[in-house]
Amino acid sequence: MRTLNMYRSLQISLGPLLYYWPRETTLNFYEEMAATPLDTVYLGESVCSRRHELRLVDWLDIGARLQRAGKQVVLSTQVLLESGAEVATMHKIASNGNFLVEANDMGAVQCLTGKVPFVAGPHLNLYNLPTLEWMASLGASRWVMPLEMKRDDLAILQAGRPQGLQTEVFAYGRMPLAFSARCFTARHRNLPKDDCRFSCMDHPDGLLLKTREQEGFLVLNGTQTQSAKVYNLVDTLDDMGAMGVNMVRLSPQSQDMAKVIAVFDAVRHDLLAPHKALARMQSLMPDEGCNGYWYGNPGLEQVVRTDNAFAAASDA
Repeated sequence: MRTLNMYRSLQISLGPLLYYWPRETTLNFYEEMAATPLDTVYLGESVCSRRHELRLVDWLDIGARLQRAGKQVVLSTQVLLESGAEVATMHKIASNGNFLVEANDMGAVQCLTGKVPFVAGPHLNLYNLPTLEWMASLGASRWVMPLEMKRDDLAILQAGRPQGLQTEVFAYGRMPLAFSARCFTARHRNLPKDDCRFSCMDHPDGLLLKTREQEGFLVLNGTQTQSAKVYNLVDTLDDMGAMGVNMVRLSPQSQDMAKVIAVFDAVRHDLLAPHKALARMQSLMPDEGCNGYWYGNPGLEQVVRTDNAFAAASDA
């Protein structure tokens, strides 16, 4: 009988949509998400303001529907701001008056400080306790661990985490590694950024970049660069629960997202052993899995867990 039930309280969130999908595809996707066991859904355009299939009013409407379905809704701000229009949109999101906001740059943090609680996004580079305490003092009610932070460093921060501050860990999806003023997807088609012809829409899970040896290296997603491999921590939920992590984040993908959520939900409710969940996920991912960062290794590595807790869970 399974005994590792300390992670039943873990919540599951769906991160902001990082890709550019047609309007109807996006609306249908979130309608499907409303029927899943997600606890929290992040909404909004966090990558590129040229993506206009949905505008802020549309995201607010989707948020209202998800809220009626029992989900906590969070609006994410854009990570890299380059124009006055983008700053104006960020201010509108910060002052929406209804939904919690995820601040993805310090400008958004400044807009929210002293006004309403907010989520400190993964791109704010919160790596130590003094910085975490400072962010909490500004009003952060939840912080998202930087993607490349290892498990042991998270444990240190968890031990001294400010009271009342929740912790969220990016646990599934292609990792957003970097942002640039240049659009690499448009560049791939020899197009300027200002006349990109919305090339991102041709790649619903990003454009895979291969090495000369034809191995997956990176994924181009407009101004964002992602990992080619899919970060997957489904077999570490017990470890996160033991450390007091509150929420795990799954990043949207174009296929089988509801099935991915179902696997994570089954693990947190002790209905599926971690090693079986890891095996089941293989057919649901758009590429090979990786988990190296969690163990302090190069991010593209896949580390096989051998500790006693995992072994006990595997026998279930």
